[in-house]
Amino acid sequence: MDEALDRALAVFWRRGFEGASIAELTQAMGINPPSLYAAFGNKQGLFRKVLDRYLSVRTTFWDDAMKEPTARGLVERLLHGTADFMTDPANPPGCLLVRGTLACSDMAQDVHRQMVECRCEGERVMRDRFAAAQANGELPADADPAALAGYVATVLEGMSVHAAGGATREELHKVADTALRAWPS
Repeated sequence: MDEALDRALAVFWRRGFEGASIAELTQAMGINPPSLYAAFGNKQGLFRKVLDRYLSVRTTFWDDAMKEPTARGLVERLLHGTADFMTDPANPPGCLLVRGTLACSDMAQDVHRQMVECRCEGERVMRDRFAAAQANGELPADADPAALAGYVATVLEGMSVHAAGGATREELHKVADTALRAWPS
């Protein structure tokens, strides 16, 4: 099942939710359309499973960054991990969530909402971590944890767009280094 989900993930990542046809998905997964519907209910059900798999398996760099003892260390590892992940030749360039969110039309509002919720959850986790860092004196009292989380999320999302547009790993690492210069001290 995981292998089939990974194949569907590659299709959704490259084509977006709406651009991925049932024919492409079933061909990639090695199943027929009735099997897809029996297993997942519909294309949206398949996408939900694919999104869960993406978040649990493909984005381990996020979990690694969250283990950093300092907020700055977290951001540094997250930015550089993103540069590596977004340009890994084993994957389509960029981020499934960012690419997918940008490609969704009004016809796929539920899928769009799911992806936005995932991105917002990541920003919330950073905001909470930055607020804790501020409370323990790691961040200055005048730092704004919500704005800082929004800034980091915006840089990460921009890195995804740049990767999808052909930016190299080295270019994204330079973006990460530049973003870190804005870290409050």
